[in-house]
Amino acid sequence: MSSERAVPAPQRRRRRPTKQGVLLSHELIVDTALRLIGQHGAEALTVRRLGAALGADPSTVYRYFRSTDDLLLAVADELIGRAQHGWRATGDWRADLRAIGLRIHAAYQAHPQAALLAAHRTTGREHETAAVEAILGVLRRAGFPDPEAVRIYHAFVDQSLGFAALDAAALALPAAAAHADLQVWQASYARRGADTHPHIAATAHLLTTDMRRSGYPFALELLLDAAAARLPA
Repeated sequence: MSSERAVPAPQRRRRRPTKQGVLLSHELIVDTALRLIGQHGAEALTVRRLGAALGADPSTVYRYFRSTDDLLLAVADELIGRAQHGWRATGDWRADLRAIGLRIHAAYQAHPQAALLAAHRTTGREHETAAVEAILGVLRRAGFPDPEAVRIYHAFVDQSLGFAALDAAALALPAAAAHADLQVWQASYARRGADTHPHIAATAHLLTTDMRRSGYPFALELLLDAAAARLPA
């Protein structure tokens, strides 16, 4: 898309009917983009595909987004917003951070193809800004000094998004490939002999079970434990 064709934000907020009579809006375009990405992956993020799915002239999308990257950032911010929806601080900093982390992970797992495109982006938009404010607020109210709060915030967010992207990549695999990857633990590692690989042999029965689920919940607890150890008395 060309940024020169975008119109000012106030005009972009005007709803315009599509050929099917549906009122076009920023929210509808983002929701449609999320659906298309889920169905077709990164190649779905084109003006032509969006226009066809919306029943609108593709050029109409320019009224709401300056470029495909502008739309991608809106999709990224929407995922962050969905992760925050319904969250309320309880005053227990560990419980609050745990809830935020698990919500981030779940929101991205619900849209794995979009997660692969968006998890590494920084939007600076409404939902992301609210999330940054909320997480820093939890840490500062818990009593972490500002430099420590920022470092923990950074580690917490990168861990959450890193696992979200990793697990999304696994979910986005074709079913046959995903099954084959899981079978490696049973077909290969479980057959390693104690004479050559004593540690794998001793834990193979645990590996074949544990590697079938995300490591994020446990990794999150490890991070919270480490953060708690750094909290001033």
